[in-house]
Amino acid sequence: MHKILRLLIVTFFTLCHHVNAADSDNLYIGRFSQGIIDNWKVKEFAGKTEYQIVADATADNLLVLKATSDHAASGLFAEQRIDLQKTPYLHWSWKTDKLYSDLDESKKQGDDYVARMYIIIDGGVFFWQTRALNYVWSSSFKQGQTWPNPFTANATMFAIESGEKNLGQWLHYSRDLREDLKTLIDKNVRYIDGVAVMTDSDNAGLQATTYYGDIYFSANP
Repeated sequence: MHKILRLLIVTFFTLCHHVNAADSDNLYIGRFSQGIIDNWKVKEFAGKTEYQIVADATADNLLVLKATSDHAASGLFAEQRIDLQKTPYLHWSWKTDKLYSDLDESKKQGDDYVARMYIIIDGGVFFWQTRALNYVWSSSFKQGQTWPNPFTANATMFAIESGEKNLGQWLHYSRDLREDLKTLIDKNVRYIDGVAVMTDSDNAGLQATTYYGDIYFSANP
């Protein structure tokens, strides 16, 4: 199933949602800690990963997004145009307890990740120009490595996390997305058109459970 290619031809100009932030300096896309998920839409590719809001007992029962994948692949998408000139920094967090083993993530049969954060740049009517940057927790690549997605050259993979060292811990990230897009896909970008998370296991035929915290943009790190 060419799930990444199908992702790239989705346009992101319908049903754009404007999420009010509690902090005026931050633009929240995912307010999972408030139990808000209605601005996120499911895109199913091969079976359905289950996404639900749950209380995390390891973090004082904070509400988080739980993704459970069993031989399945579906993503959760928030369609929103973000001005990176105003809010270039992307913040998110995730936690998972185990990785996949014996996967070659450079091949189609190994294109599965326990944790994945998509950034979408819509090509509009020129859908073939749609680009995606994927921050992933890699099972086989080293942290900081990049590689082309095996299904389409329009998606770049970046191992923001790798290996088993940080399993079972909440990990928090802050990235200068404008600089990452310039460096990793060689593209000067002012606007992005959507964000997605996905925990998938369809190609490898495995299982995974991952938790995602709030996702937001800010003017400063």
